[in-house]
Amino acid sequence: MPNFKQKILSHYQLLLQDKIDIYQDLIHSLTEDAQNDAKSSAGDKHETTLSKLHIEQEKIANKLKEALEQQFILSKLDITQVSNNVVLGSLVKTNHLTVFVCTALPKITVDNQPVFAISPQSPLGVQLMHKKVQAEFLVNQVNYKILEIL
Repeated sequence: MPNFKQKILSHYQLLLQDKIDIYQDLIHSLTEDAQNDAKSSAGDKHETTLSKLHIEQEKIANKLKEALEQQFILSKLDITQVSNNVVLGSLVKTNHLTVFVCTALPKITVDNQPVFAISPQSPLGVQLMHKKVQAEFLVNQVNYKILEIL
């Protein structure tokens, strides 16, 4: 049976893969729409439609790029690494929440526990990095204490 940290990583990997698949399908669909529109239209309306499709395609391509970058970050994590300090890939339990230090991703629930994936560059991530258990710090007027580093 996978441990808690592995379950979290697997959940996020699946979430990102689903996102990537959706973005790729949307881009494919928009490409087909543009090709079909090119065959059936002419004039200003056609140019406007193509322009809108292209803008939408660029937006989705940027989201796809971001999801692929996040997937790459997750693929490089060594979650078996044991450290006394918070490092990239650490699962940190604080007095307020449980955070997975990797990249900014949506909150998930694993084994009935909410988990927040944060970037080490986020305000909370910056405060957590390289700290030890029992360290205390303030972020947005909230006092955090590290209870456990997994």
